[in-house]
Amino acid sequence: MSDYVRLEVEGGIATIRIDKPKMNPLNAEIQDAIAAFAAEVDAREDVAAVIFWGGERVFAAGADIKEMQQMSYVDMVARAKHVGGFATAVQRIGKPTVAAIEGYALGAGCELALACDFRYAASNAKLGQPEVLLGLLPGAGGSQRLPRLVGPAKAKELIFTGRHVDAEEALRIGLIDAVGEPGKVYELARERMAVYVGAAGVAIRHAKEAIDRGLEVDIDTGAAIEAMLFAGVFATKDAQTGMVSFIENGPGKARFESK
Repeated sequence: MSDYVRLEVEGGIATIRIDKPKMNPLNAEIQDAIAAFAAEVDAREDVAAVIFWGGERVFAAGADIKEMQQMSYVDMVARAKHVGGFATAVQRIGKPTVAAIEGYALGAGCELALACDFRYAASNAKLGQPEVLLGLLPGAGGSQRLPRLVGPAKAKELIFTGRHVDAEEALRIGLIDAVGEPGKVYELARERMAVYVGAAGVAIRHAKEAIDRGLEVDIDTGAAIEAMLFAGVFATKDAQTGMVSFIENGPGKARFESK
């Protein structure tokens, strides 16, 4: 793990907090810690939703450039799968995830946010993929997740220029999902994530898998994935609880156990 990343769980909501002064650079140690915590919260029964947060000043201003500058081609060949792997580990959390963004979310920080299901940002936040300004390109999934979120033309413009996007534009193009007051985004994230505490966690996990896997294939294959996962939830206690509750009490009154 890392002294600069910590996991806190309260009321069914996990917070993975990045805290490395002064700009939360995502060096190799922090990337690996994020990946490890992502696997932990995915497995924990007391976690229904996950918030990624960098504090009230900055989310994460990118990778550790001083660390990368010392790496050779051979070094990066060995490391590259881990650079992309930490964001993939976040994407594979089978529970709702959100990036609570204050200040900058740039480079690898933006890529961490892209790997979450939702992104909430302060009105003064700045997002972007500025790697080309260093003679590089996104290496933690930005070239793949950004076009899927905002479309290929807009993603190319953002990646090719490396420019920063403010919260207003980010909301308009679909890069973020909500805007909050500076210093209040974590509270907004907790409020929005609270709805998943006590929800049908297995059904949510299966729905997330159906959506994410379906986006990578043709619609017929996606429908087959959905059908398999839909049938699978009939083996859960939650499904029986939900259907019986609906018949007896109407919608929205079931008490689930995520089993």
